[in-house]
Amino acid sequence: MLTLKQWLLHGRVARRWSFGGRVAKYFFGLGLLLAAVQVWASPGVELNAAEREYLQTLGPVSLCIDPDWVPFETLNARGEHEGIAADLLRLAAERGGVQLQLHKTRNWEASLAASKAGACQMLSFLNQSPERDAWLIFTRPLFTDVNVLISREEHPFVVDLSAFAGSSLALPVGTSIEERVRRDYPALRIIHTDSEAQALALVSERKADLTMRSLTVAAYTIKKEGWFNLKIAGQVQGYDNLLRVGVSKDQPLLRDILDKAIATITPAELNQIVNRHVSISVVAATDYRLLLQVFVVFLVISLTSLFWVVKLRRVNRQLQVKSQTDALTGLANRDALDSRFAQFLEQARRYKRPLTVMMLDIDHFKRVNDELGHQSGDQVLREFAALLCNCARGCDFLGRWGGEEFLLLCPETSLAQAVTFAERICARSRSHVFATKRSQTLSIGVAELGPDDTMDSLIQRADAGLYEAKHLGRDRVCSA
Repeated sequence: MLTLKQWLLHGRVARRWSFGGRVAKYFFGLGLLLAAVQVWASPGVELNAAEREYLQTLGPVSLCIDPDWVPFETLNARGEHEGIAADLLRLAAERGGVQLQLHKTRNWEASLAASKAGACQMLSFLNQSPERDAWLIFTRPLFTDVNVLISREEHPFVVDLSAFAGSSLALPVGTSIEERVRRDYPALRIIHTDSEAQALALVSERKADLTMRSLTVAAYTIKKEGWFNLKIAGQVQGYDNLLRVGVSKDQPLLRDILDKAIATITPAELNQIVNRHVSISVVAATDYRLLLQVFVVFLVISLTSLFWVVKLRRVNRQLQVKSQTDALTGLANRDALDSRFAQFLEQARRYKRPLTVMMLDIDHFKRVNDELGHQSGDQVLREFAALLCNCARGCDFLGRWGGEEFLLLCPETSLAQAVTFAERICARSRSHVFATKRSQTLSIGVAELGPDDTMDSLIQRADAGLYEAKHLGRDRVCSA
């Protein structure tokens, strides 16, 4: 396990080499050349007639931010918005033809309150959560960043956060992380702080056991403050930051325009923006002429292969995602479910933790296809997929099992907890208004991992519970 000091010194944060005079200028020119090779012409944003007409009458869009979230965003001494989020938002707004107008607040809590009150139409760089869905709609992610657990060097590595019941976790006020932690790990003791730096300081000073923060922010703040007695103690699955733009619910066209603009930002452009704000300056007494010669040779070799390497990686990532995703609903497919199920099963047996499985089936789905057509049936499947995604917790894993059946894997969940959870899902389905204008219900079978269970036997028992729920009249939960 690397301490954060070792992590930083091993160079996992982008470095900016500091040279003087002509050497610095030469390096700057070479950097521009390398960037030019990496960046292809960004596609223009194609807007439909309704979107173009909307922009003509829109005017400046009010934007609320977090004024103290370095290096993601902050207000500088001149009151200007700067940081990774600021640069990405300006780039997306420029390409989408949106004019931004900053609505300044004293802190993130005040920005959330202003957004709820309708004082700003956009809220910068935040995770989507059920609570925020009440007044916002969200763009696709602008930036993805892992959240890590930070502790002092002597703290044990965290494999399972639920094993640290009673430990204190320092978190800034108003974050979506707190919302998820309170839901998934209620036995942890939350200590509120006013800033990222204060949360890390409490851990450094032994006033808190842990904090869970963005890796980017943690690396930046720890380097700046010199807290090298801290380490990365673990990562909690499903707690990654998918940082988006929140848009007022009454502005769906604004969200759609921003989505199109965000899609044009290339990985090379994203990397340049991140490296601009998260860097380590290394000054060393060395032979710059020799270093320059080595750099030029390296650059020539890199340029010959960079284009195809980047392109092939993109293609491979796309193929990997497609091979693990159900094309209709966007959920995990059978292969992805089998892979994750095997991981959950191994963890549950190794650490003697509970694991439950839910088999969910849409009631009378055949009638939808027969009476309204298969396109309506596909729409119902997509709506159910979205509804189940909103119900699932951060630690759960959801996928389409086949046809109108879905499978939900629930680690760290007992049978009684799973039945209560499943009944809430049924209630959500019952009250949802579908595009078909019909009510649709769910039948759910639940099974908890037993000492002799395999993957197949556990699914068979969940399927038996589902069959019993259907037999007893549907729209209910049965365990097996």
